[in-house]
Amino acid sequence: MITGKPLYTVEQIQQRVKEMAGQISKDYEGEELLSVGILRGSFMFFSDIVKLIRVPMNIDFLIASSYVKTHSTGKIKLHADIREDIKGRHVLLIEDIVDTGLTLAYIREMLLARKPASLKICTFLDKKSRREVDVPLDYVGFEIPNKYVVGYGLDCENKFRNLPYIVVFKKSS
Repeated sequence: MITGKPLYTVEQIQQRVKEMAGQISKDYEGEELLSVGILRGSFMFFSDIVKLIRVPMNIDFLIASSYVKTHSTGKIKLHADIREDIKGRHVLLIEDIVDTGLTLAYIREMLLARKPASLKICTFLDKKSRREVDVPLDYVGFEIPNKYVVGYGLDCENKFRNLPYIVVFKKSS
């Protein structure tokens, strides 16, 4: 059940994505970037932010998960890996939300082992209060409370991803 008004409106999301893209463009000025989206949740954020980043860029995706329904299992499953060789390249990993940090830490270590020139992490939402593993985040859209949220790519049992805003979701009793 979706509750109350949006936590972040379409306008707030668009403004923050624009600000983040501006900072990333500035930080990578004069460099070529490989942006890697973590699917499925990041697809809306990824699409919006890469359109606004103003440096030469290649894109790739990987699919990883640790959730079953609304709970993290703590076990990371890599469903699809990136196809690009990242050795010696500047890589920007783009995530929808960082919760426990387990999935992101796993992916980060996997990519660092491939010897990129640099690896930075960009997440739209950061739920610090749930963190189990410390993961360095270079670009953060919003820090959110410990609430289950859906919309803007985030789902509950693969529903609500298409909402253009972010809203709190509560399981009905």
